[in-house]
Amino acid sequence: MLIREAITRMAGYVPGFQPDDSESWIKLNTNENPYPPSPLVVEAIQREIGKQGASLRTYPSASSQALRDVAAELYGFDPRWVIMANGSDEVLNNLIRATTREGEDVGYLHPSYSYYSTLASVQGATVTTFSLDENLDLVDFPDRYTGRIFFLTCPNSPLGYRLPREQIESLVCRCDGLFVIDEAYADFSDENALELVKKYPHVVVTRTLSKSYALAGMRLGLAIAHPVVIEALDKIRDHYNLDRLAQAACVAALQDQDYFQKQRNIIVATREEVRARLTLLGYRVLPSAGNFLFVIPSDNNGQRVYQGLYDARILVRHFRDPALAHGVRISIGTVQEMESTVAVMSRLV
Repeated sequence: MLIREAITRMAGYVPGFQPDDSESWIKLNTNENPYPPSPLVVEAIQREIGKQGASLRTYPSASSQALRDVAAELYGFDPRWVIMANGSDEVLNNLIRATTREGEDVGYLHPSYSYYSTLASVQGATVTTFSLDENLDLVDFPDRYTGRIFFLTCPNSPLGYRLPREQIESLVCRCDGLFVIDEAYADFSDENALELVKKYPHVVVTRTLSKSYALAGMRLGLAIAHPVVIEALDKIRDHYNLDRLAQAACVAALQDQDYFQKQRNIIVATREEVRARLTLLGYRVLPSAGNFLFVIPSDNNGQRVYQGLYDARILVRHFRDPALAHGVRISIGTVQEMESTVAVMSRLV
């Protein structure tokens, strides 16, 4: 057999639908930022291209050191604690590669980011999931988790809730392996877990610029961890994992914190306004610390709401997973896009 049996058997991750004619849709299915990136990002890319694109003929910085320096200053760490990545998914993949052999265990909460399972399957690892009850409390997490690596999506996607820091720290202290806090949506929350990285050498925090910095098309992510972990990740990443334009865009985006905060605040305010309005209409809307809402109709038929919005050319995300099929995840778009979405949903209650 040419292909490993584990790869033949596994199911690949299915990302959100990307329509070819996206301009004719209200696209609220992949948690993209509805606003453009900082104007400084565009300027930085244009400078990097230079005269007739001359800079593109040479390789970029292999270490992305300028990016590490800017990110380290922003988050309050020494640059040796930071690594840049081709999207945070690259870091998640390399963390499993660095820690987990075939047959060893990878753990995460269910429901959360299902890509963890795909990455574990590629490595030939086993998967253990831990569930939440209706009140979003952990019901079956052991006194000691002895697996090689545990992923906590916080804020959770697709549900939106955020575990309190003290509860996260309790889980950290019960895990023997690497504890990865996937903070893809942390910029839309009022708190984060970065201080736990300084306190516990087995904690890693991952971030992405796809959501809050409106750079999904540039594939930019990072991880913050103890230098021993960063050194391991540096050994196994692609040696030129970020191209010149992505590096220029990242530095400009992270440095323009005034623009970032303004756009972030608009999205958070819109999220809370939409949650209040949908609740008044009769939907159950979970509290969210991300740039999306998980919305449940009174009949628990998420597919019906998805189809009704789809027919109005509004894309949201419906999951077939039985733990999620009762609702839909709706990314926060512009104020105008959300007005249109609420109007359609008022007829779908």
